[in-house]
This record gives sequence, structure tokens and C-alpha cells, in this order.
Amino acid sequence: MEISRAQASKDINAYISDHPDHLFYDKSARTYVMGAGFTPHYIVIDPAEHLESLAAVAKGASVANADWLVDHPDILRLSLPARGLDQAIVRAVIHACMQKRSLEITYQSMSAETPSRREIEPHALAHDGFRWHARAFCLKDQVFKDFVLSRMMQAALGGPATRAPEQDREWTETITLQIAAHPKLSTGQRRITELDYGMTDGVAELVVRKCMLYYNLKRLGLDTCPEPRLPQDQHIVLRNADEVFAALGRKGP
Repeated sequence: MEISRAQASKDINAYISDHPDHLFYDKSARTYVMGAGFTPHYIVIDPAEHLESLAAVAKGASVANADWLVDHPDILRLSLPARGLDQAIVRAVIHACMQKRSLEITYQSMSAETPSRREIEPHALAHDGFRWHARAFCLKDQVFKDFVLSRMMQAALGGPATRAPEQDREWTETITLQIAAHPKLSTGQRRITELDYGMTDGVAELVVRKCMLYYNLKRLGLDTCPEPRLPQDQHIVLRNADEVFAALGRKGP
């Protein structure tokens, strides 16, 4: 919503009157800037959310209230290989999820030498940080599992799904990861690690859906035993490793 210059000036002056020393006019820059005593009074912006918005704007994406993002520093992100996503297949998967229908796919898994025909019932999408998956019931294996979208070679909508998303226990159930700084770090290194991961009383708790547990552990470097790695390379450890790995059906590292 646009406002007039006169209304904007009135609002700024009212703010300065209510909160002296929080805002002042910089004549050289010809704009209002924050004063040394500035603190937010009306909204609190999450720093991580703000940085994500800046990164999205830098990529040319549409971001809500982007007009308020005045300062745009240069932003770089990792260069990752583009995933081979087929438009028609992605559309078919989304339609199957929304319309509660089955999907007949030709799928190349890494456990088989050649593609095979599968009938699945997708109900959701998930991203592991690198790849997109369809969370679906597999009629062949009679279990809910993940199917990598880029490994689907063909996809065609089928009849009504026979399973409800609520039956996917690994999708509905969660587990909490208790993350702490590596005990072999120095006091200063542990302190900065606790700040880096937003820990409270030396612990950060991360609630994870069980179907995403493996991907989360791998992304955090917690999927293997930390002992062979230097603490300076693997900054964090899992305090409740036995409970977490039991959820994966195996012993902790």
C-alpha cells in the first residue's frame, strides 16, 4: 500500500517523538538512519529469516514485503549441480498428492541395475538439502518410503489412493535431537559453537520427523562416529545417540 510523502513524514516524526534518539536524519546521506539507542518496539525481525529474504531477493525471487528490504549486500551461496527434474513428472506427483491418487512410475533406484515399474501413492514432498523426494506408499513393498523425483523417468496418474497420510508413522512421528558442542573443544571453542548453533545451557534441541531423520543426521555430520574426526572439524555431538539411532533401527556409532 502506498502512502503520500506528507503522511510518511508525519509518521516518522511521530515515531521520533515517541522514541527519541532511535532515529535521526543524516543530511549527507539524505535519509533517516538508526540512532545508537535504537531498539525495536513494534516488530522483531528474526535475523535468519531476514537473511533468507535477502538471499531470495538476490536470486530474483518474489518475496513478501520486499520493498522494506532497503540494504542489499552481495550474497553468495554454494554452487550445486542442478537436479534433472522433469516438469511433467513433478506436475504429476503434485497432482497425485493433492488429489489423493496413485501414480504409476518408471523408477531407477540405486539398488537395481535397470529401471522398474512401480505403483506408488504420494502424499507429500520433502527436500533433504540437495534433492527433492516424494513421500509415498509403495504398493510393491507395502511400506511408506521416499522416491527421488529426479530418478522418476515416467509418471502417470492412476486411481484413488488406498492409504491415508496419517498411516505413515514415520511422517507423523517426531524425534528430538539433543546437540551439544564436542567435549574435546576448548572452553572458547565450545562457547562459540554453542552460539553458532543457538544452544541453551549447552544444548540445542532439534525436532525432526522420523522420515527426515537420516537426512538431518547426514547434513549435520552426526550419521557416523565422531571419534575419527578432529573436534575442530566436527564441532557437535549427539547427546541422545542411542535413542536416535534406535529410531533408525540400528545401534549408535
